[in-house]
Amino acid sequence: MYFDYFGLREAPFRITPNTEYWYAGGQRGEMLAALLYAIGQGEGIIKVVGEVGSGKTMLCRKLVAHLPDRIDSVYLGNPTLSPDDMLAAILADLGIDLPESSRQARLAQLNAALLARHESGRRVVVFVEEAQGIALDNLEFLRLLTNLETATDKLLQIVLFGQPELDLQLADQRIRQLKDRITLSLNLSPLAEAEVADYLRSRLAVAGYRGPDLFSPALIARMTQISGGLSRRINVLADKTLLAAYAGQTHTLTPAHLDAAASDAEMPGPPKKPSILPSLRRWAWLGAGLAAALGLLAFVAWHALSTPPLPQQTTFPTPAAPPRQAIAAAPEIKPAANITERAQQTRRWLAAAAPGTHVIQVASTKEVAQVAVLLERFDHATLQPVRVLHGLSQGAPAWMILTGEYPDRDAAMAALRALPVAPANSPFLRTVGKMRAIVLPIG
Repeated sequence: MYFDYFGLREAPFRITPNTEYWYAGGQRGEMLAALLYAIGQGEGIIKVVGEVGSGKTMLCRKLVAHLPDRIDSVYLGNPTLSPDDMLAAILADLGIDLPESSRQARLAQLNAALLARHESGRRVVVFVEEAQGIALDNLEFLRLLTNLETATDKLLQIVLFGQPELDLQLADQRIRQLKDRITLSLNLSPLAEAEVADYLRSRLAVAGYRGPDLFSPALIARMTQISGGLSRRINVLADKTLLAAYAGQTHTLTPAHLDAAASDAEMPGPPKKPSILPSLRRWAWLGAGLAAALGLLAFVAWHALSTPPLPQQTTFPTPAAPPRQAIAAAPEIKPAANITERAQQTRRWLAAAAPGTHVIQVASTKEVAQVAVLLERFDHATLQPVRVLHGLSQGAPAWMILTGEYPDRDAAMAALRALPVAPANSPFLRTVGKMRAIVLPIG
């Protein structure tokens, strides 16, 4: 179809999860690293929640592809399976095609298979998709499977992938024991507008595109609005938009192409213009519209007169130059050894702080040479303490500058809103619990 026309080797926006098109932005890379770390620990149940089309299956497949060789994976994709059928499916994935007839006998088969793998230095992880559709009793049965263990190690680990309804199920008191077993809980959020732009560029590049950006900022903003930032919807819209442009024999994608794509995919598009009304009804509508316009103008005028002017945005203040004698006594910019020590102090603090403690990340860099410059800037800022953390950012090692320490989100948000506008690296909130899970899995 449009592949040769746009210089593509293949379709870049298929909805079938293909790990060659894995996108590490939108914290996907960090989540992958956190999941690999949690599976490496070998204990507890892991939960990943996301809306329909947010990329849960892609994350699951990428995770399976990156498991260490010593870990075997089992996949359960049918939420309607009974406990006996679950056992049969797990046994089949482990190479046992003739399960026993009774549940107790199948459990014995499973335990023997898991023990044999444990003795050879292997472990088994069960990946469960569409977990929100599993009955409560069957979820409880899955929890009981995690009781299979030796004196020192769990023999089976479970990773649940589900829609937000899964959280509602887990809130049921009848399965509170399962909820208590969850050691890592991740939420797959929709992509933001900037991430949608990066996502489109990334997939086009994998498919072989080497030209200028096809999707303008205006189209990306509109696509983010229509898709809700969900990757599956983005794929459908992008594919049909390219097809519409190809049908019109133009390389310039326009809002009309996107609106046609949204209409064809039955996604909400822009409001349609009203049809021509009979003359009497048209004048009635015009009169009502004129009255509404006059009312709106009156409101705008009143609001302009009564609302005080907004304060001008400022940047982070540059500290005043110290006296000459202070300059002579001041230490040099911190060397790498001191930066490493501060990073180690931060890790010790993370290990001891309450999981709900909030901090503000004000900057990050992949170059250690830039850390000293950032510290020189933020050590003089209002928010204290200033911490350095070396860990994973979007799946890659990076240095992060953290400021403040707050007991809850409200206090942290108040401090964040009070910050002057930063010229780059927009500050955002982090929690100790999430940093332990997502940022720290790095040597």
